[in-house]
Amino acid sequence: MKRFTFAKFFLSLSFASALIGCAENTANAHGYKLGDLDIAHPHTHVTAPGQAVGGVFFKHIANSGDKADRLIGASIAVKYASSVELHTMSTENDVMRMRQLNAIELPAKTTVPMTRGLKKDGYHVMLMGLKAPFKAGDKIPLRLKFERAGEIEVAVNVGSLKPDAAMQEHKH
Repeated sequence: MKRFTFAKFFLSLSFASALIGCAENTANAHGYKLGDLDIAHPHTHVTAPGQAVGGVFFKHIANSGDKADRLIGASIAVKYASSVELHTMSTENDVMRMRQLNAIELPAKTTVPMTRGLKKDGYHVMLMGLKAPFKAGDKIPLRLKFERAGEIEVAVNVGSLKPDAAMQEHKH
């Protein structure tokens, strides 16, 4: 009969904890592949009752291909929102400005961040006319349309608005 020492127990416990941590990170950080595009971690935040708009962000959309592509549209089921728009955001004199775009350029061999809270210019998908509040843990289906790669449906994870949670989701 083999002896189970404290060292073996501690090592087993550490290994199990590491596996659980990896599983949690995998659950929070999700991504999609469409041709040469890597669509990383689509997410949004809880919304308040009566809130009319909400933003969808991504860790990034990366184009590993030799040819440029463009995100030319997005759509969502009408039970979630009335319409979807592509937006750019910039900060000028400490004032955030948003502007609707016809497309978001995805140059070849480039990663385009689409994260919340960028200090410089950035992009996001804006959901207009929200039908009901988004709750933490919800998964909202969103269809993305690219000029070259085609279309894909992604699950947008709804997270909390806590500052520490928002920071953690961008580290995945």
